[in-house]
Amino acid sequence: MSSGPGGHVADWFDRRTFHARDFSVDDLVRRKAEAGVSVSVILPAFNEAETVAGVVHAIDELRGGLVDELLVVDGGSDDGTADVAAAAGAQVHRDTDLLPELGPTRGKGDALWRSLSVSTGDIVVFVDSDIRNPAPHFVYGLLGPLLVDPAVQLVKAFYERPVQMGDILHATGGGRVTELMARPLFNSFWPDLAGLVQPLSGEYAGRRDLLECIPFFTGYGVELGMLIDTLRRHGLDAIAQVDLDERVHRNQPIDALSRMAYGIMQVALRRLADEGRVPEALLGDPADLERYIQFNRDADDRIRPHERAVPIIERPPLRGPGSGTN
Repeated sequence: MSSGPGGHVADWFDRRTFHARDFSVDDLVRRKAEAGVSVSVILPAFNEAETVAGVVHAIDELRGGLVDELLVVDGGSDDGTADVAAAAGAQVHRDTDLLPELGPTRGKGDALWRSLSVSTGDIVVFVDSDIRNPAPHFVYGLLGPLLVDPAVQLVKAFYERPVQMGDILHATGGGRVTELMARPLFNSFWPDLAGLVQPLSGEYAGRRDLLECIPFFTGYGVELGMLIDTLRRHGLDAIAQVDLDERVHRNQPIDALSRMAYGIMQVALRRLADEGRVPEALLGDPADLERYIQFNRDADDRIRPHERAVPIIERPPLRGPGSGTN
């Protein structure tokens, strides 16, 4: 199977890669009305009081036309994020109040999965709430391919990602986990997905019929799992991507990125085992996989091992046989 620059991935890239400026809001409002669909925008948030109102206000410009519902799902913030979001006009839910019978929410992917239980849109747009340069095109750019082509099921964003180092904001350099973990995994094991510029981007949109019929991984492996499962269920042409120009946000420290990469690797191993490409025994005891060793320098100026838990749970499809809710 040829997936190189001259193969079908290049063809997919040409057909399924867009820019937000390819779409006009007025045209998309017309197409949405003709299709008779509704749109929900969901913002996962944890301690984002500084930025969440700006994101809500940017999306507010599309309400009443493109956007029917705007929800913030708060992960137990202690900086007033929920109050700020509510004051800005968003409908706010605490993640642990959604499907509470499942216990505490286990990270971002779990919060997104639970948010489907209270949102109502036929199309769901996920946008991170730490964006420092929010604008309406973060939503309408993602909606464009879904409203123009009924074959598209899932749309991923990509953009330039400046990275802050000390007091200097460098124009590029973000997306480190994509380049060091996700891209090598896709090129090695799922080459059909190698044409995605930023597979781990936090901005994406999907049809509810898709999102409620695929599992969600907890933690930061949710995007990788979603892409693999969409590919298996609907094929490569069901996925599109949109250039949103630039996204300025808070950058994670390297130790947090390391844990993120480890969670993504766990998801990849589980899918490879599901596909029979690695033996289940390779995964080992799930409890052992949760333990991740990193190193810190202690008060005595000595390097010590430090164990962190990186649990990854696969939530079942929200609807249907064996689902989280029926």
